[in-house]
Amino acid sequence: MASKNSFRSIQNKETYEALREQGASKEKAARIANTSPQDQERDSRPYEQRTRKELYRKAQEIGIEGRSDMSKGELIEALRDH
Repeated sequence: MASKNSFRSIQNKETYEALREQGASKEKAARIANTSPQDQERDSRPYEQRTRKELYRKAQEIGIEGRSDMSKGELIEALRDH
């Protein structure tokens, strides 16, 4: 179990721990654990149903390099590979 100090910015510690146990990176687990219920509902749509602009913003949030030159399909692939 992680120390209390490592959870300072984690909103949902149980989700974070479960994701880490499933093999998610610290960054990915923290990002998901800190997502609000409204964001989770919005983010639950498949990537194919989102606009390129929405996909670009998601790629920007998680720091995908080269996103400005990517097509919608390339953004989807990059997001899935992250």
